[in-house]
Amino acid sequence: MKISIKELRFEAVIGILEFERETPQPVEIECNIEYSYSKGEFLDYAEAAALLEATVKNGKFYLLEEALEELFLKMREKFPQIERIKITISKPDILPNCRVCLSDSRSYL
Repeated sequence: MKISIKELRFEAVIGILEFERETPQPVEIECNIEYSYSKGEFLDYAEAAALLEATVKNGKFYLLEEALEELFLKMREKFPQIERIKITISKPDILPNCRVCLSDSRSYL
C-alpha cells in the first residue's frame, strides 16, 4: 500500500537566522509512505500527518537536515510497518523568489 500526504502546512520555529528563531514561519511537508497491509492492521494517515507536524513544531530545529532525520526516526518508531518513506520539507517563504526544499528517503526492507 502507499499513502501520500501532500501540502501539510503549518507554522514552526525552524532555521539558524535570528528572526527564524523568534517567529514561526510557514513549513510544508510532503510524505510518501509504502507499507505492508494485513487485514485490520493499517497505517492511520491522520496520525501520520499529526506526528509529522508535531515533530517539527516541538523540535524547533536549526536545520532542515536535523528536522528530516528526526521525522524519519519518529515515523519509523510509530509505524514499524513502513517499508519505504520519502519526506520533503519546505520553507516556502524564506526566499522571495523560490521555494527552498530538502528531501530524502529511507528503505527498511
